[in-house]
Amino acid sequence: MNRTDVVWLIVAGVVLALVTAVIAVRVLLKLVRARRLLKATGMPLSTKAMFWGSIVYLVWPVDLLPDPIYLDDIGFLLLALRSVHAAAVRARVARRDP
Repeated sequence: MNRTDVVWLIVAGVVLALVTAVIAVRVLLKLVRARRLLKATGMPLSTKAMFWGSIVYLVWPVDLLPDPIYLDDIGFLLLALRSVHAAAVRARVARRDP
């Protein structure tokens, strides 16, 4: 393997790390914006714990996969966002029912 191949491998690794970091940050921003939903009545404690747990996992230095690979972080953030959204929908439906 010559020097040019090594440079291209490094560039490809950096680009991959940047793309996954951007995705993780975008999902994190959506999750933080969704925190307003945590204040809604009927939001279970487990959903609130999942929200804060996914935030902590994102910044925690120990990961399931090494840090240049943010797939596990993105997965936890998406799971938390999905849970918060589902709980908000349930709370909205419960408020409409007399």
